[in-house]
Amino acid sequence: MEPMIRTEYVTRIFPMGENKVVALQDVNIEVDPGTLTILRGRSGSGKTTLMNIIGTLDRPTSGQVFFAGQEITRMSENKRDELRRTEMGFIFQSVALMGQMSAYENVEFGLRIAGYPAKERKERAIECLDFVGLKKRLNHRPGELSGGEQQRVAIARAIAHEPKVIFADEPTAELDTAMAVKVMKLLRDLVVKEGVTILMTTHDPSMMELGDHVYSLQDGQIVDEQRRQVPVISEEG
Repeated sequence: MEPMIRTEYVTRIFPMGENKVVALQDVNIEVDPGTLTILRGRSGSGKTTLMNIIGTLDRPTSGQVFFAGQEITRMSENKRDELRRTEMGFIFQSVALMGQMSAYENVEFGLRIAGYPAKERKERAIECLDFVGLKKRLNHRPGELSGGEQQRVAIARAIAHEPKVIFADEPTAELDTAMAVKVMKLLRDLVVKEGVTILMTTHDPSMMELGDHVYSLQDGQIVDEQRRQVPVISEEG
């Protein structure tokens, strides 16, 4: 099986005055289709930098990234934008929802940006909000939702246009334990029931058991790699 994502000797160096900061050095990872892969590490370990490079939000100083068998680091900005808009979904630590839009409008707007067929947007937006358990909250704005509900709207928006990969950057960092478990159950359901591929960053040790494949980063390098058999998650933990 060909990896959905593969990096080859990815290095990222940031200039800092007369000095330089090596954020990543010769990083090689593989993400299989239909799995939840976790990048773990402390703040400054390089995990978010790596995710940003794979998600075409940044470019490596050297090395290559392959997405669905295609080398993407040398693509033009227009092609990278299109790839990000149509084949990738993003969930951020800060949910980044439009405050003046309802839950439904936030998801439907994401579908518009992705170029999803106009006739199918309403049904798809409602379907995705139903999947994350928010069908009864369609018309509520982010300020009227709990933190966990907002994150679930963000997940619905990320999956609505049916991307090949979802990138989740510390998606449970701002949530209490009960809400974090619910969000992680949703992510596992996307993998198991929908066959979605997810690449997630976290520094929370309690989340490690939920990944099919875990890469540990330290000072910009992979220092450990683990594959595991993931147990079924209940919302009670």
